[in-house]
Amino acid sequence: MAKKEKFQYNPITLTFERIDNSIKHRLKKFSYHLLSSSLTGLALFVVFVMVFPSPRERMLKTERAQLEAQYELMNKQIDEIQEVLTDMQQRDDNLYRVVVQADPIPTDIRTRISDESKYEDFRNMTNSELAVSTYKKMDAIRRQLYIQSNSFDEIVNLARNKEERLLCTPAIQPILNKDLNRMASGYGVRIDPIYKTPKFHQGMDFSGDRGTEIYATAKGVIEFRGWRQGYGNCIIIDHGFGYKTLYAHMDDFKAKQGARVNRGDVIGFMGSTGKSTGNHVHYEVHYKGKVTDPRNYYFMDLNPKEYDKMVQLSSNYGNVFD
Repeated sequence: MAKKEKFQYNPITLTFERIDNSIKHRLKKFSYHLLSSSLTGLALFVVFVMVFPSPRERMLKTERAQLEAQYELMNKQIDEIQEVLTDMQQRDDNLYRVVVQADPIPTDIRTRISDESKYEDFRNMTNSELAVSTYKKMDAIRRQLYIQSNSFDEIVNLARNKEERLLCTPAIQPILNKDLNRMASGYGVRIDPIYKTPKFHQGMDFSGDRGTEIYATAKGVIEFRGWRQGYGNCIIIDHGFGYKTLYAHMDDFKAKQGARVNRGDVIGFMGSTGKSTGNHVHYEVHYKGKVTDPRNYYFMDLNPKEYDKMVQLSSNYGNVFD
């Protein structure tokens, strides 16, 4: 018996249309619905994933936020420590080291940057830039603390040697000159007595009679005793702590080379040897290899009023003997 065909009314065409009820048609229709459902489901899944994070993503996001907060707090604490350390460094350079007559520590030594390559491992971390910045600050503070600790150790040692340092610091005039009448010329540019041209005078000249006693201005060791071009007979005393003094144009010596002398000991006698136009002693003070103005080193010999007078006398362009 033939299969009975089925029809359905199409309101658009106003006709009856035969219903295709074959297996092929039904499979095709099923496939269409299946594909449509799958695409709809996939689209909804993508939207869900993009809009709603997974539990793991929520956990990682929370951990990242906590890590950033910890880094921010750590950076704030590091900045506070740096402020305290900077204040400590300033007091160290401008107060503590001044008291013990030590040079300030150069800024480039305190703030020298570590090797950048040591931070490469942090660049693969979450928040790498924040991590690198934080660890750089920590390394800088660690280095500054190390240097500051060494500075304090140095200051303690210098303070313990303060009495010895004072004994070894030039602090009197090289001859008896309480009335300041024997000062001939000071430190600075002066007119050369022989060549009549401006010349930098590295010390101070004190005039007097031939044979006037010359004194060591601080405790030390005779490093040199003999003839030196231009200076004639001269003595150089190494006082330690970076100080050396030179006494030139001497007529004769009393202290021997290598001898230990104390402040006020007679080391020789005034004369006019070497490049000299009259009896005098040319006196120089050197600190750490650099010549300095001797008038800064008479604090045990002159009161404030006498010191002011000496400064005025030594500042003029008076005659020099060498």
